[in-house]
Amino acid sequence: MDIKRAFNLPICLCLIVEQEKLSHIMDNKKQSLIYLAAASHSGSTMLAMLLGAHPDLCSVGELKAGHLGDKNSYLCSCKSLLEECEFWRGVSEKMASRGQSFCIFDAGTDIRSNASPYVLFLLKPLVRRRSVEWMRDVLLNISPSWRKQLARLQRRNADYVRAVAEQAGADAVVDSSKTGIRLKYLLKNKDLDIKVVWLVRDGRGVSLAYKNPSEYADAKDPEFRGGGAEKTQEQGRNVAAGAHEWLRCNQETEAVLATMTEDKWLKVHYEDLCDNTESELNRIFEFIGVNPGKKRMDFKAVEHHVLGNGMRFDSSSLITLDDRWKTELTQVELNEFAQAAGGYNESVGYSSNERRL
Repeated sequence: MDIKRAFNLPICLCLIVEQEKLSHIMDNKKQSLIYLAAASHSGSTMLAMLLGAHPDLCSVGELKAGHLGDKNSYLCSCKSLLEECEFWRGVSEKMASRGQSFCIFDAGTDIRSNASPYVLFLLKPLVRRRSVEWMRDVLLNISPSWRKQLARLQRRNADYVRAVAEQAGADAVVDSSKTGIRLKYLLKNKDLDIKVVWLVRDGRGVSLAYKNPSEYADAKDPEFRGGGAEKTQEQGRNVAAGAHEWLRCNQETEAVLATMTEDKWLKVHYEDLCDNTESELNRIFEFIGVNPGKKRMDFKAVEHHVLGNGMRFDSSSLITLDDRWKTELTQVELNEFAQAAGGYNESVGYSSNERRL
């Protein structure tokens, strides 16, 4: 070995060591996740796509990836068959590189995936006050299968979020799964850095959407309703049932947020998002920690790979407030809503004096 090479060898070894240290740090760095918490039909699909249009963020809909329907007809929001979408093929490949066999039609990322009847029974109730949740966790931890299952789920979810971020070239991923029970356990995931956007909509508007999801909460074009399947899978409910569902979902979110520091969550009203879209987006992006100047108001012009609500197929980037409840709910239905959830509706910012036009 000549003198010059011998002199450079320690430098090369130092560089290799530093690169290995950097690689180890990057592998152990927490992945940023933005969780949208909301009741169904509160505008989460619209918000998820608005956020996903930002170049530093990616949204693919609900990461819990529930039942998507027939793989021979279900479409990605890019309007490719989901099974043939290059983006989702890339996600599967990146999961495989992490040792995870993955198919979006059987994602295995839901907190209830492969749970025993005992565990399913304990996971069924929505999140409540801390003392109740303490008891739930005690009873769950009695089960050895749950302890193993939770560890596997936490790793799988972290790998999935990282795979989506890598495939999209994004810093953070938006999860519009909405449910509080999923959020509760994701917050315990040591590999994820989570911020929550709590999206609240007037419960009367949500209750109207529950009555007829195809008419009030799906794609404008019937061809794309239910993800490209024949019809939406959700059945209509009366106003009282919709009001109760809206109430409990938001109460569940509040119960989870009570366990978090205030700098980790942000409350957003659907109506403000529709009426003052640009300023509300600026506020949300500042909270997330990305440059608001990179927002895209033409968010539907960006290619998305979102799953879920059929509204992801609507082509227009025009945002208008949907307040049809003011004209389409009867006085009897308004009274039913007021009895079921009127007080809570006021507590989250909506006047009970606003009646039908």
